[in-house]
Amino acid sequence: MHTMASGGIALSRGEGEIVEAIRLILSTAPGERPMRPEFGCGVHDLAFDPMNPTTAGRVRFEVMASLERWEPRIEVLDVVVTADDDDAATLLIDIEYEIRGTNNPRNLVFPFYVIPPDESEV
Repeated sequence: MHTMASGGIALSRGEGEIVEAIRLILSTAPGERPMRPEFGCGVHDLAFDPMNPTTAGRVRFEVMASLERWEPRIEVLDVVVTADDDDAATLLIDIEYEIRGTNNPRNLVFPFYVIPPDESEV
């Protein structure tokens, strides 16, 4: 880690690149990249699904599978999906991972935006 001029702590270059790669994987829908159509995470197919334990389980599965496939520098330890108490249209995906070759667990929270149900449907 490095200290920034503002007094905060900056991730080392390799760790920052891994965080960027994780965010890229999760924010890319399969088929979005013509030259690499399988790249990405299948959570985007769930944006219109109801926010319930089944959907949370499917999001968890898709995140774990995509990170295991596309980011070999990390070992995914756990993924926890919860509804954001402040925003009904957001699921919070908390990813606990370890950079391979280290014994240093890390967390990344990735917001996933869903389409909330119409009030008439509730």
